Amino acid sequence: MPLAEALAALAALVRPVAAADASPANAVGAVAAQDVVVGAGRPAERRALRDGWAVAAAAIVGASPYAPVRLGRPPAWVEAGAALPAGTDALLPPDSLGADPREIEVEAAIGEGTRAPGTEMPPGTRLLASGKRVSALCGLALAAAGFDRVSVRRPRLRLLAAAPDTLSPLLAAWIAARGGVTEAAARPAEVGDLAAALLAPGTDAVIVIGGTGPGRSDASAAALARAGRLHAHGIALRPGESAGFGEAAGRPVLLLPGRPDAALAAWLALGRPLLAALAGAGPDATLTLPLTRKVASVIGLTEVVFLRRTIASAEPLGGAEIPLHRLGRADAALLVPPAHEGYPAGTPVEVLPL
Repeated sequence: MPLAEALAALAALVRPVAAADASPANAVGAVAAQDVVVGAGRPAERRALRDGWAVAAAAIVGASPYAPVRLGRPPAWVEAGAALPAGTDALLPPDSLGADPREIEVEAAIGEGTRAPGTEMPPGTRLLASGKRVSALCGLALAAAGFDRVSVRRPRLRLLAAAPDTLSPLLAAWIAARGGVTEAAARPAEVGDLAAALLAPGTDAVIVIGGTGPGRSDASAAALARAGRLHAHGIALRPGESAGFGEAAGRPVLLLPGRPDAALAAWLALGRPLLAALAGAGPDATLTLPLTRKVASVIGLTEVVFLRRTIASAEPLGGAEIPLHRLGRADAALLVPPAHEGYPAGTPVEVLPL
């Protein structure tokens, strides 16, 4: 099945998971289920950006060591983050007062050293858009704006991998970085036992790692067909040709090959879009970088090429059957469309950060 057709069929099986409320700190990494907009502007009053003496700027215009301005009383000391006293609108530096604290020898502009009311968080500002991932900085802004709960989607995925399992930890880390939660379990060897594992409740999708090829003990596709429906087994993807997907117990099931390069390629091509659809996330961000050397591809297959990014370019490391010592250096990937034979060196291409 061509990758574009597979993605459309897989998307038809997916619905965004139910939203749940989380604190801004716990929402980091998850995908917003609705827009978050500032209501009343913050701060409500003018606040100090640093420690200093609170004054009314208009009262000390022209102040200098040769012509100090005498105030009726010494200015009030204000700590950073505190509200300024009524009638003041600027801060003098801590060392700006002389022997007589009522005599001011420096002037200040209105607002100097302060944050005006409503300017930290202007009313109507959209801090978070539905479908966007909550970053750590966004979590800081949400907390500062007074939001104690945020509506987010965080899909739960079950990873079933045969021993020895070296891929589940990597996939779990990638899924967690994109707002998902995983639980890992051993993949049963027998068709019936694996079919039962596919039907076990508690998650929004199931990822089976290994057992998708023509080997005598490869039972993943047969188990999915028994547990539910096998929509596709064999994708026009290189590496990752033996990947497949379907549904069981009303949930999408993705079958990944067991070889690392093929499993990771299939995850990038099919798994990441599946996770994004479950979370209601928007399209993945890409980077455009020139290739340091040419990439050759087979017509009719979507080719996944692993890359190492440099400051201003991307170095192809390999695709199908790439050895692990090279795959371990990858931090991006390129999906070459099936109609392309590849790209010459220096071609700007869209790369997908890992």
